[in-house]
Amino acid sequence: MTGRIVLLVTSPRLPAGLLTAAAWDLVRTWPVFTGAEGDQVTALRSAGVTVTVTGHGVDDLVEAARDGGTAVWLAGPAGDDSFARELGMRLAREPSLAEMELMYGSWDPPGARLLDAVTVMDRLSSPGGDPWKRQQTHRSLAKYMIEEVYEAFDAIEADDYAALREELGDVLLQVVLHARLAEDLPDGRAWSIDDVAGELVAKLIRRNPHVFADATVESVDEITAQWEQIKAEEKSGRGPMDGIALAQPALSLATKIQERAARAGLPDPGPTGDDLGERLWALVAAAVAAGEDAESALRRVAVARLAAHRDAG
Repeated sequence: MTGRIVLLVTSPRLPAGLLTAAAWDLVRTWPVFTGAEGDQVTALRSAGVTVTVTGHGVDDLVEAARDGGTAVWLAGPAGDDSFARELGMRLAREPSLAEMELMYGSWDPPGARLLDAVTVMDRLSSPGGDPWKRQQTHRSLAKYMIEEVYEAFDAIEADDYAALREELGDVLLQVVLHARLAEDLPDGRAWSIDDVAGELVAKLIRRNPHVFADATVESVDEITAQWEQIKAEEKSGRGPMDGIALAQPALSLATKIQERAARAGLPDPGPTGDDLGERLWALVAAAVAAGEDAESALRRVAVARLAAHRDAG
C-alpha cells in the first residue's frame, strides 16, 4: 500500500501554532519531522505533538510512510525548497514508496508583508543596525517625506503605475521609519506603528457608518457630506482654519483656506492691494468658485511648457 508524505507549510508572519483545523488533525495523528528547531516546533510540542528534528529527512519520511502510513514534514520559514526537490526526485525514482502532498497550515493574509517592513525597519533602527537611520529625527526626515510624496504624485500624473508601486513603497518607508523613531520618544510620548494603524482603522470605521453601521446614503455627494459632518463633530471646538497644513504649496494653501472659509460661511475680506499675491489670490478664488484646482491647472501648464522647452533645446 502506498504511503503519504505531507509537506506542511505555514506562514512565518503569523503567530506560531496558529494552524487550520485540518493541520492540527494531521500533526496530532501522524509523526512529524522537521529540519531545525523553531517557534512552530515549540508551539506544536507545547500542545503535546511529538516533533522529530532530523538531518535525514527524506529517509525518515519514507520509512515512516511505509505500508500506507502518513508522515508529515514541517517546512521551515524559508519553505525548504531544496528539501522538497530532493524528496520529489526520490519519489519520482521510486513512486511506489509514497505520494507527496502539499498542505497549507496557515497562509499570509492580505497586508502580511507590512509586518516584514516593520521588522526590517526595527532591525535597521536598533543598535547594530544602520547608523544613518539611528541618527535621524522626525524633523530631519521631513524633507524626504515631501520629496517621496511628490515623486508618487509624478508617477500618478504620468499614469506610470509600475513607478507608482515603487514610489508608494518609498512613502511607506517614511511612515514606518517615523513610527519606529517615535517608539523612542521620551517622557511617555512614545507611540508605534500599531498606534498609527489603530487610529486609521478607527477613523475609517467611524467616518463610514454607511458601511460599518446603519447609516443610509444615496449618492457620493451624500457620502462626502457625511464624512465632513463626522469630521466636524470630531473636531468640535476647533475653528474652521485650524489644521490647515502651512507647508503645502502656496496655491494649494490658498485653495484650502478659501474652501474652508466658504464652508464656514466666512466672507472674504477682499483685496488689500494690487500686488502679485493679491492678484494670485483672486485667481484662486475664481478657480474655487468654478470648481477647479488652481494647483493642478498651473502644474499642467508648467509641465507642458517644460516639455516644449526640452523639445526646442
